[in-house]
Amino acid sequence: MQMENFAPVMFAGLVLIMLIGFPVAFSLAALGLGSGFLAIYMGWFHVSFLSNLPLNMFGILSNELLLAIPFFTFMGAILEKCGLAEDMLDSMGQLFGPARGGLGYSVIIVGFILGAITGTVAGQVIAMAMISLPVMIRYGYNMRYATGVLAASGTITQLVPPSLVLIVMADQLGRSVGDMYKGAWGPSILQVLIFAGYTFMLGVFKPHHVPGVPKTERTLNGWALWGKCLRGIIPSAILIFAVLGSMGGLPGINTAIATPTEAGAMGVVGALILAAIHKRLTAALIWEAMIGTMRLTAMVVFILIGARVFSMVFQGVDGAKWVEHMLSGLPGGQTGFLIAVNIFIFFLAFFLDFFEIAFIILPMLGPVADKLGIDLIWFGVLLCVNMQTSFMHPPFGFALFYLRGIADTLFKEKRIPVAIKSNDIYLGAIPWVAMQLILVTIVIFVPQTVTIFLDKAQVIDINKVKIDIPVDESVAPPTERSAEEEQKRIDELFKTK
Repeated sequence: MQMENFAPVMFAGLVLIMLIGFPVAFSLAALGLGSGFLAIYMGWFHVSFLSNLPLNMFGILSNELLLAIPFFTFMGAILEKCGLAEDMLDSMGQLFGPARGGLGYSVIIVGFILGAITGTVAGQVIAMAMISLPVMIRYGYNMRYATGVLAASGTITQLVPPSLVLIVMADQLGRSVGDMYKGAWGPSILQVLIFAGYTFMLGVFKPHHVPGVPKTERTLNGWALWGKCLRGIIPSAILIFAVLGSMGGLPGINTAIATPTEAGAMGVVGALILAAIHKRLTAALIWEAMIGTMRLTAMVVFILIGARVFSMVFQGVDGAKWVEHMLSGLPGGQTGFLIAVNIFIFFLAFFLDFFEIAFIILPMLGPVADKLGIDLIWFGVLLCVNMQTSFMHPPFGFALFYLRGIADTLFKEKRIPVAIKSNDIYLGAIPWVAMQLILVTIVIFVPQTVTIFLDKAQVIDINKVKIDIPVDESVAPPTERSAEEEQKRIDELFKTK
């Protein structure tokens, strides 16, 4: 076998071990080491090439940017359990409930707000389903719409800053986290509008699917209702501004006064304050949040180590050149590359979660995108929009699994009158996956959806550059002479000599 043929074999092996279902981190490390030993035996690179592996491991563990992940995870874990979701869903549900699709609007809006302060999908889907699903069923909402909107609103978290995916994307693409956050705001807002537009159209054409809640069912009215809404929104807005604004992750803020890690630590303090305000700050809550943070952080580190082992050997056998030649030769230039990559990511997301895709696949795609002249901030946000669908794919989407488990729990506790069929959950997810793919298409063909909030690069026209040379006033300026006078002066100089 020739070395140029080994990179495709490694990639095929990568796909195979992912389909087996063994933990990806250990599978990647084993595949990378096995391929590395074979490459040394075949003489494709020297054994000293792998001696850099321990240094790479220490480089990963000393990466300060990735230290932001446990901070943001801990912040989200605390906010999941502090009662903020319950209060906001109750108040928003009463505010929008009387309108057709009002409960759907409240779930979408609260999902967006919670996504901007928690950054975790599982807790958000579980919290919103526990609170809103019984209410939607009680007032006659279509079962497929109810399950679909709850799952989709939870996955908005993937895209809305401070999403963990965007931190990983920024690290892998070598770009600023603040810029990645700014770029994600446009698609995030657009996604919410698309979801709300679908709910509105259902209210117009199929009003029996999203009926309004009778105003007599309200427990609060007037200023009491508005006050409860604002008590949830205002502290959340302050926390969002403090965390994202301090790292330059909000539109219009061009100066960062904190690193992502420092901003994450600030977010943890804000989350603890919010939990104390809601009188939920207990030792048990903090311990549970710490356990969840430890598990997710350990998973991320092990996946990253396994991916680094694989990618190092893959680079050693010129795998990067193989990927570049394969993808840069696609018809259609940039557009053809983007369409092919997004189709590939969409189907890959059936089997991998977003961390695995970001650590394994993105290092292969990023250099090719850069050589094609694609803005890497836009490219990262685009892939993040696509990876939202990984939580909604029937039948493998994790958000659907969470919803399935919560629905069974609610039925066993007799909080809902009928058991929810898996068929309703899966079919209910399809329109929302389609809307997420519509957003992918919009971002590809209208890049301004990402770049509108980014700082505009300064373009300098070298033809208009003026350089002022300071004048030394101690030297007298030359006097103007006619051609005859100048010639006469030169002749006199020569005569003198």
